[in-house]
Parts: sequence; structure tokens; C-alpha cells
Amino acid sequence: MSEQIDAVAALKGIARIEATSRVRSRWYVGYLWLFAVWQLVLVPAVLLWHGPMGTLVSTLANALVVMGLSLFAVRQPVVPHGYGGLHLKVIGAWAGAYVLTLALGFTVVVDSVAFAAVAAFACALPAAAAAWREARAV
Repeated sequence: MSEQIDAVAALKGIARIEATSRVRSRWYVGYLWLFAVWQLVLVPAVLLWHGPMGTLVSTLANALVVMGLSLFAVRQPVVPHGYGGLHLKVIGAWAGAYVLTLALGFTVVVDSVAFAAVAAFACALPAAAAAWREARAV
């Protein structure tokens, strides 16, 4: 009988830890939304603001945003199992969209505001989709 009580107590402890982990891992949803929204600013700036000043400002702004998001992520107390793989998929999909955007935006559809808008949404989509999925799961 005491073994059953010990097992139940252990299961309750595991459930408590799991619930705490789930709640404390909600930060990743915000991280992903911030990354997605940043693409709506970064991509048009890179594609439409030409010259050394545009390059300097967009590069510095992107470096600040990426460093800020990275510092935010590193300071979080909980990173649930599987987030590393999910993050690699999100960043991989974003990188593919971003490289394709730059290739087309600098060669085929130069200075197209419509293309910059569509490309910004395409670059934001991987992070936004993952954020939406994670928000529903948490």
C-alpha cells in the first residue's frame, strides 16, 4: 500500500514539474512572434533602402534585434525538450526564404514594393506558424 502511495506522489510531482515547465516555456511563443514581426521591417528595408546608409542601418538594426532575442532566450529558465530541433527548423525555413528573397529582390524584381511586402510575409511565415502552433500547444 505504501508503494502505491509513493508511486502516486511521484506521479503528482512529475505532473507538477511538467505543468511548471509548460507555463515557463511560453516565452518561446513571444520570441517567435517578435522574430516574425521583425521580418516585416527588415526585409523591405534591405530590399528597398539602397546605398551604404541603408546597408549600415539595416545591418546594425538586425544585429541589435538578433542579439536582444538571443540574450532573452539564453536568460530563460526553461527550454523544453525538442525546442532545439524546432528552432533549427524555423531558422532553416527562414534562411531559405530570406536567401531566395535577396536573390530575387536584387536581380529579378529590383525596387518592387509589392515584392518586398510579399517577401516580408514569406520570411515572417516560418516563425509566425511555429509561434501559432506553440501557442496552441501550451
